[in-house]
Amino acid sequence: MIDPAILEQLSVLTEEEKTILGGSTAIDRALYMEGDRDVITGDKLLEAGKLITVRPHTRFIRFPKHTHDYVEMVYMASGSTQHTIGDTEITLREGELLILAQNAVQSIEPAGQSDVAVNFIVRPTFFSSVLPYLGEQDTPLRRFLIDCLTGKSETQYLLFRVSEVLPIQNLIENLLYTLLDPGRHRREIQTLTMALLFAQLMQHTDCMTVATGEQNAVVSVLRYIETNYRDGSLGKIADELHYELHFLSRLIKQRTGKTYTELLQEKRMLQAAWLLTNTARTVDEIALSVGYENISYFHRVFRQTFGVSPKNYRSCK
Repeated sequence: MIDPAILEQLSVLTEEEKTILGGSTAIDRALYMEGDRDVITGDKLLEAGKLITVRPHTRFIRFPKHTHDYVEMVYMASGSTQHTIGDTEITLREGELLILAQNAVQSIEPAGQSDVAVNFIVRPTFFSSVLPYLGEQDTPLRRFLIDCLTGKSETQYLLFRVSEVLPIQNLIENLLYTLLDPGRHRREIQTLTMALLFAQLMQHTDCMTVATGEQNAVVSVLRYIETNYRDGSLGKIADELHYELHFLSRLIKQRTGKTYTELLQEKRMLQAAWLLTNTARTVDEIALSVGYENISYFHRVFRQTFGVSPKNYRSCK
Protein backbone atom coordinates (compact mmCIF):
# COMPACT_ATOMS: atom_id res chain seq x y z
CA MET A 1 0.00 0.00 0.00
CA ILE A 2 1.43 3.35 -1.08
CA ASP A 3 2.05 6.04 1.55
CA PRO A 4 -1.34 7.73 2.21
CA ALA A 5 0.28 11.17 1.98
CA ILE A 6 1.56 10.43 -1.53
CA LEU A 7 -1.79 8.94 -2.55
CA GLU A 8 -3.59 12.02 -1.27
CA GLN A 9 -1.27 14.27 -3.27
CA LEU A 10 -1.82 12.23 -6.43
CA SER A 11 -5.60 12.12 -5.95
CA VAL A 12 -6.20 15.89 -5.97
CA LEU A 13 -8.41 16.95 -8.90
CA THR A 14 -6.39 18.71 -11.59
CA GLU A 15 -7.67 21.66 -13.59
CA GLU A 16 -7.93 19.34 -16.59
CA GLU A 17 -10.08 16.90 -14.62
CA LYS A 18 -12.30 19.72 -13.37
CA THR A 19 -12.89 20.74 -16.99
CA ILE A 20 -13.79 17.17 -17.90
CA LEU A 21 -16.22 16.91 -14.98
CA GLY A 22 -17.69 20.20 -16.15
CA GLY A 23 -18.77 18.61 -19.41
CA SER A 24 -15.77 18.21 -21.72
CA THR A 25 -16.16 15.02 -23.79
CA ALA A 26 -12.66 14.64 -25.28
CA ILE A 27 -9.08 15.13 -24.20
CA ASP A 28 -7.47 18.47 -24.96
CA ARG A 29 -5.00 17.36 -27.62
CA ALA A 30 -3.01 20.58 -27.26
CA LEU A 31 -1.94 19.45 -23.78
CA TYR A 32 -0.37 16.28 -25.14
CA MET A 33 0.19 16.33 -28.91
CA GLU A 34 1.56 18.40 -31.77
CA GLY A 35 -0.74 18.94 -34.74
CA ASP A 36 -2.75 16.00 -36.05
CA ARG A 37 -0.32 13.27 -35.02
CA ASP A 38 -1.62 10.85 -32.36
CA VAL A 39 1.73 10.96 -30.55
CA ILE A 40 1.99 12.24 -26.99
CA THR A 41 5.24 14.17 -26.90
CA GLY A 42 7.60 14.49 -23.97
CA ASP A 43 8.19 18.15 -24.82
CA LYS A 44 4.63 18.83 -23.67
CA LEU A 45 5.06 17.04 -20.34
CA LEU A 46 8.71 17.47 -19.37
CA GLU A 47 10.41 20.70 -18.38
CA ALA A 48 13.36 21.69 -20.57
CA GLY A 49 16.44 19.64 -19.69
CA LYS A 50 14.54 17.07 -17.65
CA LEU A 51 14.78 13.37 -18.51
CA ILE A 52 12.12 12.06 -16.13
CA THR A 53 8.99 13.34 -14.45
CA VAL A 54 5.79 11.99 -12.95
CA ARG A 55 2.15 12.98 -13.30
CA PRO A 56 -1.17 11.41 -12.30
CA HIS A 57 -3.13 9.83 -15.14
CA THR A 58 -6.08 12.04 -16.11
CA ARG A 59 -9.31 10.40 -14.95
CA PHE A 60 -12.97 10.51 -16.07
CA ILE A 61 -12.31 10.41 -19.82
CA ARG A 62 -11.24 7.93 -22.48
CA PHE A 63 -7.83 8.35 -24.06
CA PRO A 64 -8.07 7.32 -27.73
CA LYS A 65 -5.36 5.35 -29.52
CA HIS A 66 -1.96 7.01 -29.26
CA THR A 67 1.76 6.36 -29.00
CA HIS A 68 4.52 8.25 -27.15
CA ASP A 69 7.94 9.58 -28.09
CA TYR A 70 9.17 8.57 -24.63
CA VAL A 71 9.04 5.46 -22.43
CA GLU A 72 6.01 5.44 -20.15
CA MET A 73 5.83 3.54 -16.87
CA VAL A 74 2.33 3.31 -15.42
CA TYR A 75 2.04 2.41 -11.73
CA MET A 76 -1.41 1.73 -10.29
CA ALA A 77 -1.41 3.45 -6.90
CA SER A 78 -5.09 2.74 -6.20
CA GLY A 79 -7.98 1.03 -7.97
CA SER A 80 -7.54 -0.14 -11.56
CA THR A 81 -7.43 1.04 -15.18
CA GLN A 82 -8.32 -0.69 -18.42
CA HIS A 83 -5.78 -0.47 -21.25
CA THR A 84 -5.79 -1.75 -24.82
CA ILE A 85 -2.30 -2.16 -26.27
CA GLY A 86 -2.40 -3.25 -29.88
CA ASP A 87 -5.09 -5.93 -29.79
CA THR A 88 -4.47 -6.91 -26.16
CA GLU A 89 -6.72 -5.78 -23.32
CA ILE A 90 -5.02 -5.34 -19.95
CA THR A 91 -6.49 -4.55 -16.56
CA LEU A 92 -3.84 -2.82 -14.47
CA ARG A 93 -4.59 -3.35 -10.79
CA GLU A 94 -3.36 -1.70 -7.61
CA GLY A 95 0.38 -2.21 -7.06
CA GLU A 96 1.08 -3.35 -10.63
CA LEU A 97 3.49 -1.78 -13.12
CA LEU A 98 3.14 -1.43 -16.90
CA ILE A 99 6.13 -0.29 -18.98
CA LEU A 100 5.39 0.89 -22.53
CA ALA A 101 7.86 1.31 -25.38
CA GLN A 102 7.66 4.33 -27.65
CA ASN A 103 5.93 2.39 -30.42
CA ALA A 104 3.18 0.92 -28.23
CA VAL A 105 -0.27 1.76 -29.59
CA GLN A 106 -2.44 2.33 -26.54
CA SER A 107 -5.92 3.44 -25.57
CA ILE A 108 -7.25 3.82 -22.03
CA GLU A 109 -10.82 3.61 -20.77
CA PRO A 110 -12.15 6.28 -18.36
CA ALA A 111 -10.90 5.92 -14.78
CA GLY A 112 -12.98 6.68 -11.70
CA GLN A 113 -12.05 9.07 -8.90
CA SER A 114 -10.49 6.32 -6.76
CA ASP A 115 -8.56 4.87 -9.73
CA VAL A 116 -5.24 6.64 -9.25
CA ALA A 117 -2.59 5.73 -11.82
CA VAL A 118 0.84 7.36 -11.90
CA ASN A 119 2.58 7.99 -15.21
CA PHE A 120 6.38 8.09 -15.13
CA ILE A 121 7.44 10.01 -18.25
CA VAL A 122 10.98 8.93 -19.13
CA ARG A 123 13.10 10.03 -22.06
CA PRO A 124 14.95 6.96 -23.39
CA THR A 125 18.36 8.57 -22.78
CA PHE A 126 17.68 8.44 -19.03
CA PHE A 127 18.14 4.65 -19.21
CA SER A 128 21.67 4.96 -20.57
CA SER A 129 22.76 5.84 -17.03
CA VAL A 130 20.69 2.98 -15.56
CA LEU A 131 21.96 0.15 -17.78
CA PRO A 132 25.50 -0.04 -16.30
CA TYR A 133 23.98 -1.07 -12.97
CA LEU A 134 22.12 -4.03 -14.50
CA GLY A 135 25.12 -6.17 -15.48
CA GLU A 136 25.72 -7.91 -18.77
CA GLN A 137 23.37 -10.90 -18.45
CA ASP A 138 20.74 -10.92 -21.18
CA THR A 139 17.26 -10.52 -19.72
CA PRO A 140 13.95 -9.41 -21.30
CA LEU A 141 14.00 -6.18 -19.26
CA ARG A 142 17.59 -5.27 -20.13
CA ARG A 143 16.96 -6.01 -23.82
CA PHE A 144 13.77 -3.94 -23.68
CA LEU A 145 15.70 -0.93 -22.34
CA ILE A 146 18.41 -1.27 -24.99
CA ASP A 147 15.76 -1.48 -27.71
CA CYS A 148 14.05 1.63 -26.31
CA LEU A 149 17.36 3.50 -26.42
CA THR A 150 17.77 2.63 -30.09
CA GLY A 151 14.09 3.22 -30.90
CA LYS A 152 13.75 -0.26 -32.39
CA SER A 153 11.80 -2.12 -29.71
CA GLU A 154 9.95 -5.22 -30.92
CA THR A 155 8.29 -5.49 -27.52
CA GLN A 156 5.45 -3.01 -27.02
CA TYR A 157 5.13 -3.51 -23.28
CA LEU A 158 6.22 -5.32 -20.15
CA LEU A 159 3.62 -5.95 -17.46
CA PHE A 160 4.67 -6.72 -13.89
CA ARG A 161 2.10 -8.20 -11.49
CA VAL A 162 4.16 -7.22 -8.45
CA SER A 163 1.61 -5.93 -5.96
CA GLU A 164 2.83 -8.44 -3.35
CA VAL A 165 6.56 -7.82 -3.85
CA LEU A 166 7.46 -5.43 -1.02
CA PRO A 167 10.96 -4.37 -2.20
CA ILE A 168 9.51 -3.29 -5.56
CA GLN A 169 6.66 -1.42 -3.91
CA ASN A 170 9.13 0.37 -1.62
CA LEU A 171 11.39 1.39 -4.50
CA ILE A 172 8.48 2.77 -6.55
CA GLU A 173 7.41 4.77 -3.52
CA ASN A 174 10.98 6.06 -3.08
CA LEU A 175 11.10 7.03 -6.76
CA LEU A 176 7.84 8.94 -6.35
CA TYR A 177 9.32 10.81 -3.36
CA THR A 178 12.31 11.98 -5.41
CA LEU A 179 10.08 13.18 -8.25
CA LEU A 180 7.33 14.82 -6.19
CA ASP A 181 9.57 16.46 -3.59
CA PRO A 182 12.39 18.44 -5.27
CA GLY A 183 15.73 18.38 -3.50
CA ARG A 184 19.47 18.32 -4.00
CA HIS A 185 21.15 15.61 -6.11
CA ARG A 186 17.79 14.50 -7.51
CA ARG A 187 19.22 13.16 -10.78
CA GLU A 188 21.69 10.88 -9.01
CA ILE A 189 19.08 9.61 -6.55
CA GLN A 190 16.53 9.03 -9.32
CA THR A 191 19.06 7.11 -11.40
CA LEU A 192 20.14 4.89 -8.51
CA THR A 193 16.56 4.28 -7.38
CA MET A 194 15.48 3.36 -10.93
CA ALA A 195 18.49 1.04 -11.25
CA LEU A 196 17.58 -0.70 -7.98
CA LEU A 197 13.96 -0.96 -9.10
CA PHE A 198 14.92 -2.57 -12.40
CA ALA A 199 17.38 -4.90 -10.67
CA GLN A 200 14.50 -6.09 -8.48
CA LEU A 201 12.19 -6.47 -11.49
CA MET A 202 14.85 -8.62 -13.17
CA GLN A 203 14.64 -10.98 -10.18
CA HIS A 204 10.87 -11.37 -10.58
CA THR A 205 10.41 -12.49 -14.18
CA ASP A 206 7.82 -14.95 -12.83
CA CYS A 207 5.58 -11.88 -12.34
CA MET A 208 6.22 -10.52 -15.86
CA THR A 209 4.14 -10.70 -19.03
CA VAL A 210 5.41 -9.45 -22.38
CA ALA A 211 3.63 -8.44 -25.55
CA THR A 212 3.50 -11.61 -27.68
CA GLY A 213 3.26 -15.35 -27.28
CA GLU A 214 6.73 -15.84 -28.75
CA GLN A 215 8.25 -13.33 -26.35
CA ASN A 216 6.45 -14.98 -23.46
CA ALA A 217 7.93 -18.30 -24.57
CA VAL A 218 11.47 -16.90 -24.41
CA VAL A 219 10.78 -15.40 -20.98
CA SER A 220 9.53 -18.83 -19.85
CA VAL A 221 12.78 -20.39 -21.08
CA LEU A 222 14.83 -17.82 -19.13
CA ARG A 223 12.77 -18.50 -16.01
CA TYR A 224 13.25 -22.24 -16.53
CA ILE A 225 17.03 -21.82 -16.76
CA GLU A 226 17.06 -19.74 -13.55
CA THR A 227 15.67 -22.66 -11.52
CA ASN A 228 16.69 -25.71 -13.60
CA TYR A 229 20.25 -24.84 -14.62
CA ARG A 230 21.65 -28.00 -13.06
CA ASP A 231 19.78 -30.56 -15.14
CA GLY A 232 17.29 -28.66 -17.33
CA SER A 233 16.92 -29.49 -21.00
CA LEU A 234 15.56 -27.61 -23.98
CA GLY A 235 13.48 -30.64 -24.90
CA LYS A 236 11.69 -30.61 -21.57
CA ILE A 237 10.79 -26.92 -21.63
CA ALA A 238 9.76 -27.20 -25.29
CA ASP A 239 7.31 -29.96 -24.28
CA GLU A 240 5.98 -27.85 -21.41
CA LEU A 241 5.42 -24.86 -23.71
CA HIS A 242 4.03 -27.08 -26.51
CA TYR A 243 6.65 -25.82 -28.97
CA GLU A 244 8.50 -27.85 -31.57
CA LEU A 245 12.11 -28.23 -30.38
CA HIS A 246 13.89 -26.77 -33.41
CA PHE A 247 11.44 -23.86 -33.66
CA LEU A 248 11.98 -22.93 -30.00
CA SER A 249 15.75 -23.22 -30.44
CA ARG A 250 15.66 -20.77 -33.38
CA LEU A 251 13.33 -18.45 -31.48
CA ILE A 252 15.68 -18.29 -28.49
CA LYS A 253 18.62 -17.43 -30.75
CA GLN A 254 16.59 -14.82 -32.61
CA ARG A 255 15.28 -13.10 -29.48
CA THR A 256 18.38 -13.25 -27.24
CA GLY A 257 21.27 -13.55 -29.67
CA LYS A 258 22.39 -16.69 -27.83
CA THR A 259 21.63 -20.40 -28.03
CA TYR A 260 19.90 -22.28 -25.23
CA THR A 261 23.22 -23.97 -24.41
CA GLU A 262 25.00 -20.60 -24.18
CA LEU A 263 22.30 -19.20 -21.88
CA LEU A 264 22.42 -22.32 -19.71
CA GLN A 265 26.22 -22.20 -19.50
CA GLU A 266 26.11 -18.48 -18.64
CA LYS A 267 23.75 -19.17 -15.74
CA ARG A 268 25.84 -22.11 -14.51
CA MET A 269 29.00 -20.00 -14.55
CA LEU A 270 27.35 -17.14 -12.67
CA GLN A 271 26.05 -19.56 -10.06
CA ALA A 272 29.44 -21.24 -9.74
CA ALA A 273 31.12 -17.86 -9.27
CA TRP A 274 28.62 -16.96 -6.55
CA LEU A 275 29.21 -20.26 -4.74
CA LEU A 276 32.98 -19.82 -4.92
CA THR A 277 32.66 -16.36 -3.36
CA ASN A 278 29.99 -17.08 -0.75
CA THR A 279 30.48 -20.71 0.37
CA ALA A 280 33.27 -23.01 1.51
CA ARG A 281 32.33 -25.83 -0.87
CA THR A 282 35.14 -27.44 -2.81
CA VAL A 283 35.50 -26.69 -6.51
CA ASP A 284 34.48 -30.24 -7.37
CA GLU A 285 31.34 -29.97 -5.23
CA ILE A 286 30.44 -26.70 -6.92
CA ALA A 287 30.99 -28.15 -10.38
CA LEU A 288 28.58 -30.98 -9.62
CA SER A 289 26.04 -28.67 -8.01
CA VAL A 290 25.76 -26.51 -11.13
CA GLY A 291 25.45 -29.45 -13.50
CA TYR A 292 28.97 -30.48 -14.56
CA GLU A 293 29.86 -34.13 -13.96
CA ASN A 294 33.00 -33.73 -16.04
CA ILE A 295 35.17 -31.67 -13.67
CA SER A 296 37.89 -31.03 -16.24
CA TYR A 297 35.33 -29.59 -18.63
CA PHE A 298 33.98 -27.36 -15.84
CA HIS A 299 37.50 -25.99 -15.23
CA ARG A 300 37.96 -25.31 -18.95
CA VAL A 301 34.61 -23.49 -19.33
CA PHE A 302 35.17 -21.49 -16.14
CA ARG A 303 38.58 -20.29 -17.32
CA GLN A 304 37.14 -19.36 -20.73
CA THR A 305 34.39 -17.35 -19.01
CA PHE A 306 36.33 -15.54 -16.29
CA GLY A 307 39.94 -15.74 -17.49
CA VAL A 308 41.16 -17.51 -14.34
CA SER A 309 40.78 -20.91 -12.71
CA PRO A 310 38.03 -21.46 -10.11
CA LYS A 311 40.68 -21.60 -7.38
CA ASN A 312 42.24 -18.29 -8.41
CA TYR A 313 38.82 -16.70 -8.78
CA ARG A 314 38.02 -17.60 -5.18
CA SER A 315 41.34 -16.31 -3.86
CA CYS A 316 40.87 -12.95 -5.63
CA LYS A 317 37.48 -12.29 -4.07
